[in-house]
Formats: sequence, C-alpha cells, structure tokens
Amino acid sequence: MGDLTIDSPAFDHGERIPEEYGYTERNVNPPLEIGGVPDDAESLALIVDDPDAKEPAGKVWDHWIVWNVPPDTETIPEDWGPEEATEGTNDYGDHGYGGPNPPDREHTYRFNLYALDTTLEHGSDASAADIESAIDGRVLDRATLEGTYPA
Repeated sequence: MGDLTIDSPAFDHGERIPEEYGYTERNVNPPLEIGGVPDDAESLALIVDDPDAKEPAGKVWDHWIVWNVPPDTETIPEDWGPEEATEGTNDYGDHGYGGPNPPDREHTYRFNLYALDTTLEHGSDASAADIESAIDGRVLDRATLEGTYPA
C-alpha cells in the first residue's frame, strides 16, 4: 500500500524468532521497529497471530492485540508494557503478549501492523476479531513481519 514498515532487531523477516520470546520461555515480546507511518495516521494497531494454528487449534491463534498506539511510535521495546495504548485479550485468555507455542511443528507468526485514520474506543476485553472489524475501512497502510518458531 505505502511506506509503512515493521522490523525487529531480534530476527529478520521470514527467519526464526529467538526461543526466549516463546510462551514457555521468557514470554516477552521481541523488540520491534516501525517506520514510514503516514502523516495523517491517528493511531497504530498491531495484531500478532499464527495462521498455521488452523489445523491443531481449528482457528488462527491470536497472540497479541494492541491498538491506539501513538502514530509517532518508532520503537516497541522488548517486554513492552504500553501506557498510551490498549492491549486486548489473546487466545490464551490473557491481556498482552502471549508468545509462540506451536503444538505440532514449526509455525509462521505474523506481526501485522496497521496505520489507522482513527483511534478505537474498545476496552481491553476486545479480541482480534473485534479490532479487525473496527479497523475495516480505516486502514491507511499496513505492513507485516513474519517469523518462524519451532515446535
């Protein structure tokens, strides 16, 4: 769509996510770097999911849902506790980041970043589906970082 980017100093696109970021390890988010946010963006949203979970879990597994991230954010540090953004409920039933934990084989994880023309009024009980519905028609740009994690 545009110039929006999301990268990580911990792993390259398509490469292996370090084990320490896994659910049964340190279970903290990897550091992320954001660039190219459109000037007219009002907020950012981030949805981290596992599309390979469809077979074992019966659905795309949502690991982290964050919205109303300020558009001038350039870095999301490791083990981020957002103060100005809202974290939703992941599929582990927790608020915040829930790391990779593939039950059967190596999975690919997507860090989907959205630049939005609005802020969202959802509370922290919102799911990824709620946020995806709310951002429909509000996305100015999007970017994805993918990484793999072993079983």
